[in-house]
Amino acid sequence: MSSRRFGSQSLVRLLGHWQQPTSRNPLWRQLADALRLLILDGRLALNTRLPGERELASALEVSRTTVSSALTHLREAGYLESRHGSGSRVILPDSRAVPTLSAASAELDLSTAALNAGPEIHQAYTHALTAIAQHLSLTGYDQLGLLTLREAIAARYTARGLPTRADEVMVVNGAVSGFALVLRMMTGPGDRVVVDHPTYPLAIAAIQGAQCRPVGVSLPEMGWDIDGFAATLAQTAPRLAYLMPDFHNPTGRCMNIATRQAITDLAAQTRTTLVVDETMVDLWFDSPPPPPLASFNPQAAVITLGSAGKSFWGGLRLGWIRASSRTIATLAQTRDTLDLGSPLLEQLAMQWLIENSDTFLPARRKMLVERRDRCGELLREHFPEWTFQEAEGGLSYWIALPGMLATQLAARAETLGINLGTGTRFGLSGAFDRYLRMPFSLEPAELEQALLRIKPLWLAMNKSTPSIKRSLV
Repeated sequence: MSSRRFGSQSLVRLLGHWQQPTSRNPLWRQLADALRLLILDGRLALNTRLPGERELASALEVSRTTVSSALTHLREAGYLESRHGSGSRVILPDSRAVPTLSAASAELDLSTAALNAGPEIHQAYTHALTAIAQHLSLTGYDQLGLLTLREAIAARYTARGLPTRADEVMVVNGAVSGFALVLRMMTGPGDRVVVDHPTYPLAIAAIQGAQCRPVGVSLPEMGWDIDGFAATLAQTAPRLAYLMPDFHNPTGRCMNIATRQAITDLAAQTRTTLVVDETMVDLWFDSPPPPPLASFNPQAAVITLGSAGKSFWGGLRLGWIRASSRTIATLAQTRDTLDLGSPLLEQLAMQWLIENSDTFLPARRKMLVERRDRCGELLREHFPEWTFQEAEGGLSYWIALPGMLATQLAARAETLGINLGTGTRFGLSGAFDRYLRMPFSLEPAELEQALLRIKPLWLAMNKSTPSIKRSLV
């Protein structure tokens, strides 16, 4: 298998602020821990070839001995393989699974924001096993998805203020799969795709996997930067813009009506297609979000992604695309090159869940509010220097640290079997190293156990850091 060389400057950006002057660990060990974290996160892909020792030492402004010691440690631990004249190549120890941006190999996982299945999932599959009998005389292939399911999804959009027909819906194998299908249909190598910055890591991975270039529009302290969005569209002429207006991942913010109108008006004026990810739309706490973006300007081209993963259960592995009937028909042709449709049993289960969601989603939201509040209490008690906004919905807090410390903290936590979601996962070129995404979807006792184990690491890192007054940012 051929390897891809990783440039020294790209690696420096990914490493972020990896040095910790107050650490008792020597510099080479800090570097080794930071590189191991990149490998376990999947940000340094398997088979990637690292820069040479001399080049890397120069880029990092450390001695060659420091780099050599770090790489030697990683080789002995099974994370690198070196051949004379060919440099070092990323591998994994035999005991490790292949890393991804969203999967954790740790004992305590604070990097994934998702809920376990509730009792309604068992009810849904029980119903689906009965309902599937009438479909067994057919082939089971359907690229658009089960008609009755598409009708149920369309009815939800109509009820939220976006009139929708079944022929404007396609069932896919999750929102990320749907986004990859849209990218396959609408983009080519080198095309630009505008994203919020920060944004969902797997969206970045999908864009880069399609050989496109993500272009970030920085999010301000509150809301969205409409002027920045307009300037970016004008300056870069992107093929698409990918947005998460409903309890944005990772910041948790919700786009207001005025911003939705402005964004869709800009898309219509510039003829930029918007891909709107609504995977968190059902997880509101005090009040539901405004109507879908696609309802604000009929002249704007808007493709909406939905998912069962956050609302119901990730194990369903189903999502959907809502777009014009012409776009759906074109997507169906593009899908020929990828798969022949989605599993029928899961579609029947999801139809039951959608049709009965009013009976269990309120309790799910109530549970999340309780877990959010408990998580906030724990964070304020044990990490008073960390700042965050109260979440209006979703599954996590976006936490600002007092310095560029996320990578260092995550590297140390990984040695204890705790996986943290560093802000750098959600940014381009190693940005957001002073942020963590902290899910409050875990059982409170499990979350408290993890935070108590992290606390000594944080205190050790910050002995010389003055306490800062807590404020919401």
